[in-house]
Amino acid sequence: MPGGHDPLEWLEEIAADFGDQPEVVLATMFRSPGLRTGGKIFAFLGHDGELIVKLPKDQARRHVEAGSAEPVTMGKRTMREWIAFPASDGDTATLALWRQVAHEAHRYVDALRRSS
Repeated sequence: MPGGHDPLEWLEEIAADFGDQPEVVLATMFRSPGLRTGGKIFAFLGHDGELIVKLPKDQARRHVEAGSAEPVTMGKRTMREWIAFPASDGDTATLALWRQVAHEAHRYVDALRRSS
């Protein structure tokens, strides 16, 4: 990756943002590193180094339509709330985008978790 960063380092930097929230942990899921809140996954690294997050389906669709994210397919099914943000050439821009969407995903999944 340009600038010497790799996606795992970026994920670790994003995880540090949640240092004051003990329910958020960096853990392995689907054989990939990711973030959970209260046991619920909200972001993880895909096998191609992309950040995959869970967002409300309308918000996810807007990111895909804008070209900043790609739909995620598991098996033959395209997921409505999970989308992938590839790493781009600009380290700073990628980390800023990943940080933003990880926080959005955390708010969404944490609200779902608390309301269930």
